Amino acid sequence: MDFTVTILGSNAAIPAHGRNQTAQLVNIGLSYLLLDCGEGTQNQLRSFKLRYSKIDYIFISHLHGDHYYGLMGLITTFHLHRRSKLLTIFGPKGLDEIITIQLKYSNTKLNYPIRFVSTDADVKALILEERNFRVYSFPLKHRIPCTGFLIQEKQGLLNMNKAKLLEKKISIEAINSLRKGIDYTDKNGDHYSVTEYTIPPAPLRSYAFCSDTIYDPIDLTANIQGVTTIYHEATFGDDEVERAVDTFHSTARQAGLIAAKINAKKLILGHFSTRYLNLAPLLEQAQASFSESVLGEEGITYPIV
Repeated sequence: MDFTVTILGSNAAIPAHGRNQTAQLVNIGLSYLLLDCGEGTQNQLRSFKLRYSKIDYIFISHLHGDHYYGLMGLITTFHLHRRSKLLTIFGPKGLDEIITIQLKYSNTKLNYPIRFVSTDADVKALILEERNFRVYSFPLKHRIPCTGFLIQEKQGLLNMNKAKLLEKKISIEAINSLRKGIDYTDKNGDHYSVTEYTIPPAPLRSYAFCSDTIYDPIDLTANIQGVTTIYHEATFGDDEVERAVDTFHSTARQAGLIAAKINAKKLILGHFSTRYLNLAPLLEQAQASFSESVLGEEGITYPIV
């Protein structure tokens, strides 16, 4: 199953140096999820020729403008393209009011329905469950209520061991049971075990989106322990540790420490301050804490490992 993330915006509050504000497009099993929607997001979607009409779910981490100012434009574009299917938007309390009041005063009646789901910035919660994935929101520590999002792959049907099937013919009922991960015993008492007749599945993958947060090695790591790929903001370098604390942001080195603490396989860095034209020092600092760190480069699609 495909499980990827495309970076649409990697900068912090202000677009600069050819970098845009926070937005990412996740493709999991041909379901498209938009994570945050900074100014310019729909231009990025079009520039990279991404299938934004396929987006059914939008997740907004918090109500700082660099994370949602592109949302109204995208909603309107969907309307102008005569979208008819439901769009579900997950976000903080008040986001529904912000959207509906703009629609009200522009006298816009959308061609399609929108469902708002309020997130809770105080607890970890399951907010979406589909056939092949689930999404949790979890608290982040920022200047205003803020949530991260955790996307987990679900186990699908197991593949059969063809060599074992050639040795002995078994019933469709047995195969269906084994593919679901359930041992099977037929009416003759013959027993078929999952471990013997199926191929061990690939390890399940997961992606944690940590948009804006102060360095939080206790509560954050508890909520995302074991995540395989993490995106963590890296607004500042080692030269601005105090500013990171004052503004409730993190440094690249701290992002690496979080990735190491949760035993991740990959760290994607983003939310870079405009003060950094050259991002190489930030990458080096993150890699000093966690070697499998990469810069979140706009237009690049990263496999979730």
